[in-house]
Amino acid sequence: MVHELSRMGIRDERVLVAMARVPRERFVREEDRDVAYGDHALAIAEGQTISQPYVVARMSELLEVDPTMHVLEVGTGSGYQAAVLGEIARDVVTVERHPSLAERAHDMLAELGYDNVRVVAGDASAGYAPEAPYDRILVTAASPGIAPELVRQLTPDGRIVAPVGDQEVQHLVVRHPDGRVTRHGAVKFVPLRGRAGFG
Repeated sequence: MVHELSRMGIRDERVLVAMARVPRERFVREEDRDVAYGDHALAIAEGQTISQPYVVARMSELLEVDPTMHVLEVGTGSGYQAAVLGEIARDVVTVERHPSLAERAHDMLAELGYDNVRVVAGDASAGYAPEAPYDRILVTAASPGIAPELVRQLTPDGRIVAPVGDQEVQHLVVRHPDGRVTRHGAVKFVPLRGRAGFG
């Protein structure tokens, strides 16, 4: 998988090493374990998905995380993206609106030894103010825009990566520390629900 990600343009060595270290097959349904490393999204519980490896790697690369950083993930899902971030960040707070997914991700991350990743059950759409400010924020569901609440939870030199658009198609965007927003290719995510999402 890592060789394929490199061939597809992922250049950040820390991301490639993280992708090699996280056992993706542990985060998918048992019936999907034989296709866990294929470059496609897979269904998980509660109508959610685990993103394809390339999208996980690309979003992690765009986030530009280093080992000193405190990171927020909006939308835990399976916990796979949080594990990848846990490999390269100081610590990660990840928030999931579905309690059953939050519990399963918590248990899996703990079992795999990711004691620097904290899973919180709740409305992730507006971030998680109790542990702000964050150096980096990653949104892993389709968003109508960059929520002002998330911007307020950033450090002055923080950045946000999110799939922004409508509920059918989005573009990966980066909000830079100076407020600029750049676009980095079309993607398709499940919609972000909650007060700062699609309702």
